[in-house]
Amino acid sequence: MKVDRLVSIIMILLDKKRIGAQELADMFEVSPRTIYRDIDAINMAGIPISSISGVGGGFEIMQNYKMDKKVFSTADLSAILMGLSSLSEMIRGDELVNALAKVRSFIPADKAKDIEMKTNQILIDFSPWVGNQNMQRNLEIIKTAIQQSRRITFQYIGHHGNTTDRVVESYQLVLKSSHWYLYGYCHMRNDFRLFKLSRILSLQIQQESFVPQDYPKPQLGFEEVLESVQIKIKIRIHKSVMDRVLEYCSYEFFSPDGEEHYIVIFPFIENEYHYNILMSFGDKCECLEPLHIREEMKRRILDITKLYEKKENV
Repeated sequence: MKVDRLVSIIMILLDKKRIGAQELADMFEVSPRTIYRDIDAINMAGIPISSISGVGGGFEIMQNYKMDKKVFSTADLSAILMGLSSLSEMIRGDELVNALAKVRSFIPADKAKDIEMKTNQILIDFSPWVGNQNMQRNLEIIKTAIQQSRRITFQYIGHHGNTTDRVVESYQLVLKSSHWYLYGYCHMRNDFRLFKLSRILSLQIQQESFVPQDYPKPQLGFEEVLESVQIKIKIRIHKSVMDRVLEYCSYEFFSPDGEEHYIVIFPFIENEYHYNILMSFGDKCECLEPLHIREEMKRRILDITKLYEKKENV
């Protein structure tokens, strides 16, 4: 876990005058290139690390820089503890426990109560209310595979229910909009892909390892795509589904329509996902315009009605 490694490197540099990149790499079982990235991250955080070349060279905290427990403010420590505590609830492991212990060692005794109070002001829980019981197991397997640069195999469920066998080199775990994804190199597609964990079956870690390569960052933002394909539609909703509609649309686009209903200008893309959103509101939502989307909703509702009428006649 990178956070644990960064904190550990800082503490090692505080204890030792100088240490080499290869020694750090061996200590944390990563490549020297990873250590150089970590040193850059520490520098960007405001702790100046100098690099000495040649025999006996290595990294050291600049001599004119004095670091003590006051380097982290109350807000800094609260934020770090909040993030680590939240992550440790979903991805368990000794490294997170150790990181939490090390960060807590920076807390001055006179600020401990204040920091604990601020840390508890925001609770972040990544675990679902209900859901896939294999999620925790899959997260642990993928985390191990990433740390050890080992390949994994699994069956992947496609959008239409078909399954394919995949061999993947794991690079990242991604949490996006309350959903976990694996980002890695897929040997079937010969390219990097995002895989939704809830659609992964029969996940197994392999003995075969791989040499990590530089990789493109996963495309997680769709702002440019949305601007070109997203439209606004007008829907009328019952107040009982207002909280669910607010997950997709801000309140400024709501206007009252009597005591029980609202007219909403709703963001919409003409695909299965967004039609299913409207359908999920049931009889508490009516599409008013544009006409062609209203007609498509009528067609889908009639198809469902025919399905149930067919069952009754059997």
